[in-house]
Amino acid sequence: MKVSVNHITAPNLNWFELLNLATDIGASGIEFRNDLSAPLFSGEIPEKIAAAVQEAGLELYGLSQVYPFNAYTNEVAQKVSELIEVAKRSGAQTISLIPQNDGALETNNERLYNLQFALSEIKPMLEEAGIVALLEPLGFESSSLRTKEQAVSAIDYIGGSSVFKLVHDTFHHHLAQEKKIFPKQTGIVHISGVSEKGLAINEMKDEHRELIDSNDMLGSVMQIKNLVDQGYSGPISFEVFSPKVHNTLDIYEKIKNSLKFILHELECEQLVNSKPQA
Repeated sequence: MKVSVNHITAPNLNWFELLNLATDIGASGIEFRNDLSAPLFSGEIPEKIAAAVQEAGLELYGLSQVYPFNAYTNEVAQKVSELIEVAKRSGAQTISLIPQNDGALETNNERLYNLQFALSEIKPMLEEAGIVALLEPLGFESSSLRTKEQAVSAIDYIGGSSVFKLVHDTFHHHLAQEKKIFPKQTGIVHISGVSEKGLAINEMKDEHRELIDSNDMLGSVMQIKNLVDQGYSGPISFEVFSPKVHNTLDIYEKIKNSLKFILHELECEQLVNSKPQA
């Protein structure tokens, strides 16, 4: 299993400390974000990050994010172009595109048109750069793109399967109550768990997303198992938004324990990483 850590899981760490955390837990890579309180890469130039990631024997799986990509404007186009350039310079394999999530009133036809138009505009930028963009449907009722099936249909419509892949997020998959999974179209899996009892689906928010343990109500381990059983072999990345996890003093132990639980449940004997064996 290729394990990754998304920077939102440990936002109090700087970029170098995140590399050390990933190495310590036996991960194969990391994801960085531009929506944390600190600037992307803590202000370091992308080339320095590329060198450090390579030296650590890790992969930079992705950079987040452009929002809202499907409310496409010249400003959004500029954000996409800039993030692609940073990805190229830092050695990131992907960028993330996040759909509008403000409950704006649109018809289904309007949402579909806006999605297809945005993808068709972004597609040539990705092709020229040799970068893949990850679409992340958000399961919230306020989201303009809730399901992976909608995303796949739009990608197929504009002929974009070579440059657009999906994020399968165990939290959002549960919120959308989506039954289908798309392992062949998936570029990364984001994992988290919700353990607070009594929450209805429409009450679950980002702050409830914790590390996965035996109390998880999302069925995250089963989602991982189904994806792997159906051929998914890409990275599985911890993406945890809970302030309780962010503020813990032993984040390393917490992630390590969660990973141990997941591997035990999956009956997985070892991690897959890119580090040379001694």
